[in-house]
Amino acid sequence: MTQRVSSMVFGDGNHGFQVGLNNAPIQASFHYPPEPLEPTPSPFASIPFRRDPTFVDRGDILNQIGRQCSKPASRVAIVGLGGVGKSQLAIEFAHRFAARSAETWVFWVHASTQARVIEGFKSIADNVKLMGRNRPDTDVLQLVFDWLSNVRNGKWLLVLDSADDFNVLLRSTSGDNDDGRKLVEYLPQSPNGSILITTRNRDLAFRLTGTFRAIHEIGPMVHEEALKLLENRLGTVSDKNAAAALVRSLDLIPLAISQAAAYIRKRAPRTSLVQYLSEFRRSESKRVRLLSQDAGDLRRDLRQDGGASNAILTTWQVSFDHIRSRRPSAADLLSLMSFFNRQGIPESLLGPPRSYSATQSISPKCTTDPHSQGSNNETRNEFEDDVAILRDYCLIMLSEDAGTFEMNGLVQLAMRRWLKAQGLQNKFLEQYITVMASSFPTGDYENWTRCRALFAHVEAAAEYRPSENNLEKIWSGLLYNGGWPMEGSREARVQVMERRKAKIGADHPDTLTSMNNLAVTYGNQGRWKEAEKLEVQVMERRKAKIGADHPDTLTSMANLASIYRKQGRWKEAEKLECK
Repeated sequence: MTQRVSSMVFGDGNHGFQVGLNNAPIQASFHYPPEPLEPTPSPFASIPFRRDPTFVDRGDILNQIGRQCSKPASRVAIVGLGGVGKSQLAIEFAHRFAARSAETWVFWVHASTQARVIEGFKSIADNVKLMGRNRPDTDVLQLVFDWLSNVRNGKWLLVLDSADDFNVLLRSTSGDNDDGRKLVEYLPQSPNGSILITTRNRDLAFRLTGTFRAIHEIGPMVHEEALKLLENRLGTVSDKNAAAALVRSLDLIPLAISQAAAYIRKRAPRTSLVQYLSEFRRSESKRVRLLSQDAGDLRRDLRQDGGASNAILTTWQVSFDHIRSRRPSAADLLSLMSFFNRQGIPESLLGPPRSYSATQSISPKCTTDPHSQGSNNETRNEFEDDVAILRDYCLIMLSEDAGTFEMNGLVQLAMRRWLKAQGLQNKFLEQYITVMASSFPTGDYENWTRCRALFAHVEAAAEYRPSENNLEKIWSGLLYNGGWPMEGSREARVQVMERRKAKIGADHPDTLTSMNNLAVTYGNQGRWKEAEKLEVQVMERRKAKIGADHPDTLTSMANLASIYRKQGRWKEAEKLECK
């Protein structure tokens, strides 16, 4: 039996129909009203940021990018730490490219989130007046992909800015892309177009370009470039020496320099370059405050939904968050490294094997059998994977011998601030001090080579003052072992001694130990009068508290006798030794 079917077709002026009685399925087709024909515009550049009049060239990098982007279906990436000027290079390149190639389209897509990428593709559809782009059932991503892939539509350059997060481009999305495809699949490889990518992640850059030859890794400026940027931003620099010192203190990082210049100009004449430098050098808390100020740069995307920041410390925290979400153990490693001196961080103090003893970790603690060969290999592999992701994000560097690591000093500062916000700073400080104390030998002659390699890290430890009493003892012991050739440790020991006097009293055994440690430091520096004065106080107080025959009192007497001998005061030394 043939089934009856009622069919109706409505034009664009109809929006529905009424049925009184019907015994068959109804098929209704509705058609969108015809879109008005829009003339195809001539190619133009859609760059959301104006050209920077204070821009400083970074060597030949823009010419290199230009040569690569001139090749069909090319993909080129600018990779570097946040704040080193990747987007600024891309902006300048896009403007130069547009000025040279008036017949070429220039598009800009911000790639920090999937929503921003989709928004960027919709903007392209609007710019080129694509038919059907406004229909609710249109896949705009596919529509733009098809248009870009058609060589008859002319040449184009697409800037994919801030593509830092793997999840944005390499995982499927929803909404306009409800077929589960990844956004990276909508980036054409057609011969009429080129894509320029800016990213903090070298691994992601490789996945998007397919070759390391297309990756341009940039770091901080060279000294002359940094000075030029500071001068351009300030308008004039009267004190060249102070300017040179400031850009060095800011690790030659463009965003930090721009931030400092904006701060100085905003507060001039009450704040000068010299005053800013003095304030910056005063303390870590002062540096944090200054580097948290907004630089006021209109050429940075500041939107809340995935935009950048004009403050350098905030900028890097985005990278820290990405790493924590992708690989928490790498975030742990970076946390520990942030307390070392920025140069010559030994692999032997980091792992493998790496133990976060008694500390709260960002990642779940992995329990493995330390006697298992397979476990050791796995630990080694885990460590190398952690190092790889930190290098991919340009947060650490390898030394020439590949046996030690380096970090940017401001990155370390930002990481410690991030840890403080997470409530983890004291935990990783404890780990750092414990690792250093267990690794640093005494200052005996046979240990000089190893001591020399670790001196800078002991000096870094002197900057941190633990509040917990047991950790303070470990810290004090570390400074004692490391302080024999170090002037900087004297101030730290004075601080320890004064704090203990105020906290537990001048006669407490721990306070007397601190006084003894400081006396030893004075003696090693040849400051015999200061050493003698302290040792006499320690000896007399120990006599009164624990008696003349107690081992600690006898040690004080021996130390004082040694001081007398080194001054040629033989009779006084012999008198003490006889006791």
